[in-house]
Amino acid sequence: MLTIEQKIEKTVEWLREQVKTSGTKGLVVGISGGIDSALVACLIKKAFPDNSLGVIMPIKSSPKDREDALKVVEACNIKYLDLDLTEVQSKLFDIVVNNMEDKGIYNEGNTRIADANLRARVRMSTLYTAANNLNYMVVGTDNAAEVHTGYFTKYGDGGVDILPISNLTKREVYEWSEVLGVPDSVLNRAPSAGLWEGQTDENEMGTTYDMIDKVVKGEEVPQKDKEIIDRLHKRSEHKRVMPPKPPVF
Repeated sequence: MLTIEQKIEKTVEWLREQVKTSGTKGLVVGISGGIDSALVACLIKKAFPDNSLGVIMPIKSSPKDREDALKVVEACNIKYLDLDLTEVQSKLFDIVVNNMEDKGIYNEGNTRIADANLRARVRMSTLYTAANNLNYMVVGTDNAAEVHTGYFTKYGDGGVDILPISNLTKREVYEWSEVLGVPDSVLNRAPSAGLWEGQTDENEMGTTYDMIDKVVKGEEVPQKDKEIIDRLHKRSEHKRVMPPKPPVF
């Protein structure tokens, strides 16, 4: 059985192979201050010490998110951009909302989710702008639990070129992060996508990462948790496949 250190090295080698095969020059990742993006930042820095980039992109975010993101940057010594996208996202959101209200078709009940998903999609566009300029690939941060439940925004944080930690359970993400020296403040914070103030992943999903990890590994979990996880998996199937197309007529 491979050690964590050996698995990390194999992942770093895989990242290098992906860049070589794609004909690109390096890798870029959005750094949120959370554990998953911290791990990916460390991995891409190891793979490409001179051709890796982290991008911090607060949008109406807690100052703590940026503080932790900067600690990640310092810990893995990665080059970075620090871009506050609040005004950009707010302006775009307001343009859409105001025009829909003028047409009498705006659904007030979906305001929070529309706003949250736009944050993720503005960040995605920002990452690809930087990546295109540098001829880098955009690296995703979804782990196995998030892929299984569809806990990512379609064409937002799900809009990436490669997913280096998508086979890792959340527990493994923490184990690898400890080995790579991710700061304690990041290791100890509650997982959150930063979609709105006070939002946490587990509260939003209605179950825990520990339960999802067990399902991913084929282990038994309480029926209540299994029903929630199965429902999330089924409902998010469209995120894991290409958009459907009709048959050839």
